[in-house]
Amino acid sequence: MKNKYLGIFENELYGNILPFWMKHSPDWKYGGYFTCLDRKGRVYDDRKYMWLLGRMVWMFSKLYNTVEKKKEWLRLAKLGADFMMKHGKAPDGRIYFSLTRDGRPYSMQRKIFSECFYALGLGEYAKAAGDKIIYNDALDIFRKTVELSRNPSKLGRPRLSGQEQTSSLAVPMILLNLAEELETPENSGYFAKIRKECVKEIRMHIRPEMKVVLETVQADGKFIDTTEGRLVNPGHAIEAGWFLIHHALKENDRELIKLGQNMIDWSFDIGWDKKYGGIYQFLAINGHVPVQPEWNMKYFWPVAEASYASLLLYSLTGRKKYFDRFRKVSDYALGHFSDPEYGGWFGYLDRQGERVYGLKGTPYKAFFHIPRFLLYSINLLKQGAEK
Repeated sequence: MKNKYLGIFENELYGNILPFWMKHSPDWKYGGYFTCLDRKGRVYDDRKYMWLLGRMVWMFSKLYNTVEKKKEWLRLAKLGADFMMKHGKAPDGRIYFSLTRDGRPYSMQRKIFSECFYALGLGEYAKAAGDKIIYNDALDIFRKTVELSRNPSKLGRPRLSGQEQTSSLAVPMILLNLAEELETPENSGYFAKIRKECVKEIRMHIRPEMKVVLETVQADGKFIDTTEGRLVNPGHAIEAGWFLIHHALKENDRELIKLGQNMIDWSFDIGWDKKYGGIYQFLAINGHVPVQPEWNMKYFWPVAEASYASLLLYSLTGRKKYFDRFRKVSDYALGHFSDPEYGGWFGYLDRQGERVYGLKGTPYKAFFHIPRFLLYSINLLKQGAEK
């Protein structure tokens, strides 16, 4: 059974996902990548989104660094990295959210995620290219991102008199992942401090008494009795759980591994739609319903995160329930999102599992979550075969 999924996942990654994005996404005229692609790979919006370019640069670079030194992967990583470094940075050092096809600024967000994925992509590309200057650029942006996360007013988000100072789970989880990816022996002390702060903040979102992970809490961890404070994002919490486990494995911290396991278990238990399958996009606690109209839709990335997280827990515990869960989620994902006719994966389904539209890429979906979960799962399945 495990060998079956190894073959399926290798075919999905190398025979389906990679060919689709390598064929349709690169912009060989102006640089960077197109991410707004329809079912057949046709471009319907030629703007360039920095947070997606950073993710794609990371993905091509990670394949080059960890799978095979293929020149075409490095060339594609360079295509995105060069565009980002040439056009992505504003005069004040912030990273634009989107640019025109030829690199002119189009929009800026009051969030840190363009900076996060700029640093992630260039950090991994610097390893592939063997370029210390590019790594230092990534490290500089990471330091600025940490500062921005601590001072939202610098993002143009001053706190008004009636607002609580809050913590969003998305921030410490991505900074933890970035710290793991960017750390080198020379700056291990700095990143150890960052990781410790991130773990402390993630803990504030965990409510063991309710077996839930909250998306937003007060800055001191207290509950906020509003629509934002009651919100649960199961996919986010599952992803944060395996981020925490990856960190804990490096630290050999069994308590943190167990905490990550609980985050994944609780989030899957409430997030999995037992009638139709798939993972709800949003939920709410205390008998409330989410205010987001898309709350019961099934997006591509939560099932990708849940599949990998389940396999990771199986590899750590050997418990059959985790492999059964991995198989259930993977079968749902492959059966509903994969497109064997034109390649790539669809992104968005209604609750019943019907496609909302046939787009393969959007301003919020590109070559990242799906190939990352496939690559990481392939590695675990190979390790299991060797054992």
